[in-house]
Amino acid sequence: MTSLLDPKNDYVFKRLFAEAPDLLLALINDLRPDLPDITAVEVLNPNIEPAELAGKYIILDVLARDAAGNLYNIEIQVRRYGAWNQRGLYYLARSLSLQLEAGQDYRNLKAAVGIHLLDFDLFTDTPAHRNQAVWRFEMRDERQPEVSLGNILQMNLIELRKADQLQLSPGPMAAWVTFFEHWQEDLKMADISHAPVQQAMSRIRQLSADEEARRLAFVRERALRDEVSFLNEARDEGRQEGRQEGRQEGRQEGEVLLLSRLIRQKFGEMPDWATTRLRSATPEQLEIWTDRLLEAESLEGLLQD
Repeated sequence: MTSLLDPKNDYVFKRLFAEAPDLLLALINDLRPDLPDITAVEVLNPNIEPAELAGKYIILDVLARDAAGNLYNIEIQVRRYGAWNQRGLYYLARSLSLQLEAGQDYRNLKAAVGIHLLDFDLFTDTPAHRNQAVWRFEMRDERQPEVSLGNILQMNLIELRKADQLQLSPGPMAAWVTFFEHWQEDLKMADISHAPVQQAMSRIRQLSADEEARRLAFVRERALRDEVSFLNEARDEGRQEGRQEGRQEGRQEGEVLLLSRLIRQKFGEMPDWATTRLRSATPEQLEIWTDRLLEAESLEGLLQD
């Protein structure tokens, strides 16, 4: 029997929802249960380019617009890196800022909503953090959170593993958590009666029976594994060189070596100005640039102050 593809593979995730707007509609509504349901959704980026599959620093997301014009960015993330939240906020704010052309009325702005499914625990510092898995961030006052600037800019996070362990109250959101965490377990999935999740399971079976889809899912999985391996190896080599030097200068050189290798891997050979900038940077700058590398779109953008 053919094993089922993992819906947390972002290629599979995008195929699953971008090709079935009705299923995407149900997912959006189910993951935002205390907000009014949307009634229609249009997928804005249905295609997957071949270069995206092998792009180690690319996350395949689903961009959509509802009937009222509100924009949605839906994505799944299986790995945590240093600046993932900055990246998410950047693209969310960008989708808001690009709506208007010069001279247009700000009142025409529609909401920009991020929905991120995280297959890792994000907030774990306190018992209260560890007992919450569903989060929504909006523009609210720090001292009086009931005072809000509205939800025109909104980030929704669902920590899948934590939500599964905490056992959310029965309902559509809990059904989706079970799907993403236990899609291969027949007994668990047999207990799920939520129709959209059953539809998602049917689509997973269809994709899993498609040899080309299986091949492309493997290509994507390999690219993501290569990214993690490369980052870990480069970081270890840089730290090892610093330890061998046994001095602050050696550790600094190791961090420069690490970042130089990562930059060459992503952007190609470095110009002289970038090499000079790296060698004159403080340890704090090097750490910031290393965390920023995954979401940087240009060398200039990466090495800005």
